[in-house]
Amino acid sequence: MLSGDYRELFVVIATSAATLIGLLFVAVSVSKGRSQSHPQVIREFRAAAALLAFTNPFTVALYSLVPGTGVGYPAAVVGAIGVFFVAAGIRATMSLPSRSRHRGPQASLILGLLAIFGLQIFSGIALILHPHQTGALKAISYVLVASLLVGIGRAWELVEDWDTGLFASMARRLGINAHPAEPDPQAAEPRTPGEETERRDA
Repeated sequence: MLSGDYRELFVVIATSAATLIGLLFVAVSVSKGRSQSHPQVIREFRAAAALLAFTNPFTVALYSLVPGTGVGYPAAVVGAIGVFFVAAGIRATMSLPSRSRHRGPQASLILGLLAIFGLQIFSGIALILHPHQTGALKAISYVLVASLLVGIGRAWELVEDWDTGLFASMARRLGINAHPAEPDPQAAEPRTPGEETERRDA
């Protein structure tokens, strides 16, 4: 059961997560009207990862604020759900071509989510066994905040349709392209003299 500063912290986490969930739906709506440069499976996984990253702290914080309810059980249960989602993400990533440039960002996202949910499960079980262990409660608090930050990064990717989050976006604004543009296959096709003349006339 939460009390004192931790109760106030979990109220802030739940409020922030609820607000970000609403903004996520706006981001998804905006991204539908933009040109998509990523495979469908990548966009779907990013959207689902952002939603889970926001609903994770929202659910854990909300259940923890219920009188008489500990933090351990909701943290462990939602963490287990997150691990199953990561397993589905691994399967989706493996379905991409082995040379796809999207595999790297997907792998980093999967590892980040796995670290968050793994630590959340471990700390949740520790709180179930020892309800007054402040170290595990502090660890869950950090994990929930980290989950919000991961969700913000994924929502940013949805809006900008880029490979990685805020750092890659800043690099692009500064003119640094981490992934060079792929050559246009139509430009590499050989043209007959008649087609080349028509192209210049146009």
